[in-house]
Amino acid sequence: MLTIIGCGNLNRSDDAVGVIIAQRLQKYLAQTPHPHVRVYDCGTAGMEVMFQARGSKQLVIIDASSTGSEPGAVFKVPGKELEALPEPSYNLHDFRWDNALAAGRKIFQNDFPEDVTVYLIEAANLAFGLELSPVVKHSADLVFAEVTKLIKQNIKI
Repeated sequence: MLTIIGCGNLNRSDDAVGVIIAQRLQKYLAQTPHPHVRVYDCGTAGMEVMFQARGSKQLVIIDASSTGSEPGAVFKVPGKELEALPEPSYNLHDFRWDNALAAGRKIFQNDFPEDVTVYLIEAANLAFGLELSPVVKHSADLVFAEVTKLIKQNIKI
């Protein structure tokens, strides 16, 4: 099972890029269905990421980043490098997807994917807004193409 999860906030311009790519992938799979590929829009819900990833062999997470790098830069990072145990908190909003990777591995053990890839697209604009900036939209198209290629490879297996 290949699970693809898009994260972000649709109301914060480029922060929506992971969600927008996930929605595009859901439409793609509606036209080209495959029983061993799942796509979820998890928004900002780290806990949902953890539970949707459970039982997958391979996991792809797509999100925006804000590192000070060139806007539109795409980073493809092994999930192990980004896992982070959550800090003690009483607020589920503090439980992010990087926390979900570490906690999911600890809780679900062998039922949590070992093969995790994270695509991060550097945001140009994180202000309130409903549109992606042109440079991030272009990068989203590139990531969408790369992930659909991965889906096609998974279909042949």
